[in-house]
Amino acid sequence: MALTETKTIDQITVTETGHILVREATRVLRDEEQIAQTFHRWSFAPGDDVSEMPDNVQAIAKVTWTKEVIASYKASLPTPDSAN
Repeated sequence: MALTETKTIDQITVTETGHILVREATRVLRDEEQIAQTFHRWSFAPGDDVSEMPDNVQAIAKVTWTKEVIASYKASLPTPDSAN
C-alpha cells in the first residue's frame, strides 16, 4: 500500500480585466487510486510578479499582460484622492 502525493496546476483562467486565476490541485493516491484532493488558489493582477509560478503561468501572463492591459488595469484603480 503505497501513498503518493502529486501537485498540479489544473486550472488557469484569465478574466476580462486581465487577472490570472490559478488553481493547484494536491492529490493523495493510494496504489494509484485517488483517495483525497485539496486545492490552493492564487490570483494575480496585471503586472504582478509571477516569477515564482510555473512556466505555463508565466507564459500566459507574458502573452496576456500587454502594456495596454496593464495600463487599463492601473487606470481602473482608485486614486488616493477618490477615497474621500
